[in-house]
Amino acid sequence: MSSVAPEPAGAGTKASKSSNVLQLSVKVYSPYQTYFDRAALSISAVNATGPFDILPKHHNFITLLEPCEVLIRTLEGERRIRIARGIMHVKADRVVVFLDV
Repeated sequence: MSSVAPEPAGAGTKASKSSNVLQLSVKVYSPYQTYFDRAALSISAVNATGPFDILPKHHNFITLLEPCEVLIRTLEGERRIRIARGIMHVKADRVVVFLDV
């Protein structure tokens, strides 16, 4: 189970280019709540081969996540979400992380 409070409803944004900085659209959620749903500069996590980072323009990618702390970097700072397990899907600057599966 994840250990971060959910974000307020409607806090999401689409992938954007704000202040000439490329960003990803990132959504981290479980069956019962959303932990993060907005633009980000990058997202880092751990899979079976080790730690990795996703940046804007990353190739399409899907992976099973290991227990770790997902790190999301935004223009405002960093957000850390401790997870037990999850699935990450990356496609066209959109990252979806589904937890507790």
